[in-house]
Amino acid sequence: MDQLSAIRTFCKVVELQSFTKTAHQLELSVAMVSKQVGLLEQHLTPGC
Repeated sequence: MDQLSAIRTFCKVVELQSFTKTAHQLELSVAMVSKQVGLLEQHLTPGC
């Protein structure tokens, strides 16, 4: 998974304020949306 895709997913979560709505709109599972946001958080968190 590329970081750009994860950033786009994160932006959609912020816009829709819902992992479920984001998953539906992007045609992904809720688990995949959660995973993408989690991996993005790990990448952006210093010291992890």
